[in-house]
Amino acid sequence: MLLEFLQALNSGDKTPHDLLEICLRRIEVSEPEIRAWVEIAPQAPLAEGLLNGIPFGVKDIFETRGLATEYGSPLYAGRKGSVDAHVVAGLRRTGALLLGKTRTTAFASFDAAATCNPRFPGHTPGGSSSGSAAAVAAGMVPFALGTQTLGSVLRPASFCGICGFKPSFGLLSFDGVMPFAPSLDTVGLFTTTAAGMAELWSRGFGGRFDSDLRRAAWMRVPAEDPMQHALTAAVDRLRARGVRIDEIEPPHGWARLQSAARTINQYEGARSQRARFEEFGERIGQKLADLVRAGLRLAPSEYDDARAHVERMKVEVSSIFWDYPAILTPAAAGAAPAGLAATGDPSHNAPWTALGVPAISVPLPVEGAPLGVQIAAAWGRDDALVVVAAQLETLATL
Repeated sequence: MLLEFLQALNSGDKTPHDLLEICLRRIEVSEPEIRAWVEIAPQAPLAEGLLNGIPFGVKDIFETRGLATEYGSPLYAGRKGSVDAHVVAGLRRTGALLLGKTRTTAFASFDAAATCNPRFPGHTPGGSSSGSAAAVAAGMVPFALGTQTLGSVLRPASFCGICGFKPSFGLLSFDGVMPFAPSLDTVGLFTTTAAGMAELWSRGFGGRFDSDLRRAAWMRVPAEDPMQHALTAAVDRLRARGVRIDEIEPPHGWARLQSAARTINQYEGARSQRARFEEFGERIGQKLADLVRAGLRLAPSEYDDARAHVERMKVEVSSIFWDYPAILTPAAAGAAPAGLAATGDPSHNAPWTALGVPAISVPLPVEGAPLGVQIAAAWGRDDALVVVAAQLETLATL
């Protein structure tokens, strides 16, 4: 959708006003069923730039001046932001038009929002960036901002059949975004396709591309049969087009890395949300309240051990990236679970989040329920990863 909007602007077929009207009409038709938005209130760009006239949505934990910033909770209904988060202001200075705020799970944790999956009706869109993923998947907006602390960008992207990108930890400022687990919290992006993500990364964040997908590793981690079959088929197509893909086993300590990420999330999340829990109790959300109670019981030594294991695994995994510029894994165990009560398991994403490396979810060419392949690269190799993802998207669908 982003590429089509840019092409329409460049050709003169559409004006920025035309593009806004397209988005508003699609929202009018789809929003009653999808429920992706907290507030729709188009805001003028702050300057002209490479994204002139392109509307975007923002997850409801980003501060936005004069717009709803309610953290996905009725406890903060009616709250308005007083400033724009750093990344929001930056995009508005490129000419992008802030269309409104998208729904999130309560305080970006595990208590689900009301948002539905537009590509797989009756199933969760994932969380916590549910509204952003659903809005992009439904064609309501060309791109949207989310956040990831365990798997809150990559998993919803896979469940909704779109592209989600979690950059290297710390590369994009988290200033003005509600913190949950500061050692893990990362700004993320959603577009319809990986090709669209490459264009967004270039125009909005200065990405420069000079890589080719010639070699990758396929890390064999457990997943459900449909995901394994879809990923196998994609790898076969890539190999048939000259890409060397070696199969590797997860490094020693990988399973413990998953649990270490959860420990860090629980320990830091309990402390970042403690004041709210003490004020509101279980009204913050049953699952979040349980997390706070459990996290406050964790001994500092358990947290320190988890952090130490992550540091050891950074060394271990960096040696793999010396041999392979990209590592492929499933973006989720399988398709989105049925119902809206739960948002899915982030275990396939959490290790990469803990390591702080960039990771991207690219939709696989499948019939039926959406599935995504996750690609990770070494820290700071964001530009290369994004262009490799776009190339994989093309090669895997030929």
